[in-house]
Order: sequence, then structure tokens, then C-alpha cells
Amino acid sequence: MIDHVSSSEPSGAPSRVPLADRARAAIEEVLDATGTGWRAFLGGCLLVGLAVGALIWLTRQAPEPAESSLPLVDPASVTTTTTPPGPVVVHVAGAVRAPGVQRLPAGSRVIDAVDAAGGLLPDADAGRVNLAAEIADGTQVYVPTVGEAPRPGGSTSSGEDSGGPIDLNIADAAALETLPGVGPATAASILDHRERNGPFASVDGLLEVRGIGEAKLAQLRDLVRV
Repeated sequence: MIDHVSSSEPSGAPSRVPLADRARAAIEEVLDATGTGWRAFLGGCLLVGLAVGALIWLTRQAPEPAESSLPLVDPASVTTTTTPPGPVVVHVAGAVRAPGVQRLPAGSRVIDAVDAAGGLLPDADAGRVNLAAEIADGTQVYVPTVGEAPRPGGSTSSGEDSGGPIDLNIADAAALETLPGVGPATAASILDHRERNGPFASVDGLLEVRGIGEAKLAQLRDLVRV
């Protein structure tokens, strides 16, 4: 009888792991180590991507500075506009071809008013009129004739001394009070009526003034004019 020969290793010898098992274990170790590195790399990339995305989002959400959205303006090209003054209304009377009320641009001179009224008549005494004087709104330019007496009641915008009947449209309170029966109250009423209604169109317009009736108008008719 043949004895069975045991294939087991001798007692006391180190155990041997099959080659296939050892190769599999080595591969698994390599895969485990590689997988950990990739996970760390991918995690780092993800963090960087999130940071970049957040920065872009915040940049888009931030409002654009107002200075950058405004158009650039050259200070030298900026001009300041002002409203020009209105026209002046003046009454041109005396030795002119077309006496009456004239509307002229602000800053006009007496010569401009005379020209607007058709110019001087042949008997006009232009030497007594300051043709260069600037005209004030609501005044009268009176051109006397040669030899005409000075007018009372103050001076007109032409600078010519007054003489003759008092002009109701330019006389001040002091001049009006020189008239018979006209005291401070009546003079003030005349000035108030002129201020509210404009120049008198005729001497009869005094009847519209408080305190002046037919009797007083008869006293004043030859002493005043318009």
C-alpha cells in the first residue's frame, strides 16, 4: 500500500499567498491611492470654480458708478442762457411825423423812438432833446418845436425841460399838485389810475379819476394835455 504524499508545506514554513491574490491586492492599493489623489484634485478644482463664479456674479450685480454712465461734457462748451428783458413802451409826442405809442426793444435810445415815430418834423428843435438817452418803460419822449416854451411838470425821458400844459401821462405828484384844485389825494388818484389803466387817451379821461368831476375838469382842461 502506497502512502499518500501530503502537498501541504512543511510545518514551520511561512504561508504563501497565491500570486493572483497578491496581484489583486496590489492593484487595489494602487487604485485606492490614485482615487484619493483624484478626489483631492477634483475637490480643489471645484472650490476654485465656485470662487470664480461667485466673483463674476458679484461683479455683475454691483451697480455701475454714476460717473461712468454720464456723458462727458466739455466745460468750455457749456453756455449760460438768460431771458432777455421785455420791450419798452414809450409815448413819442411833439414835432415828429407820427406821434403815438411805440414798442421798442429794451435798451433803445431816444433816437430809436423818434425814428419809430417817422422821424423829426422840419420845425423840430432837436438840439433840446437828448437823442442818446436810454428810454425807460412807460415814459414819454417829447420833441419841441423851434421857439416853443419849456414845458412844466418835470422832465421827460428825452431830458428836455418841461413847459406849457402838464402832460398827464408823465407828470409826477409834485407837478400835478401845482394844478388848481388838485391836492395830494387827487394827484395820487390820477397816478393810481394811470398805473392801473395805462396812459390817458385824452384829457376827458380825468372824469374816470376819483374826485374829478365836470367842474374840476373845466378848470384843468387848458392846463393839462396828453
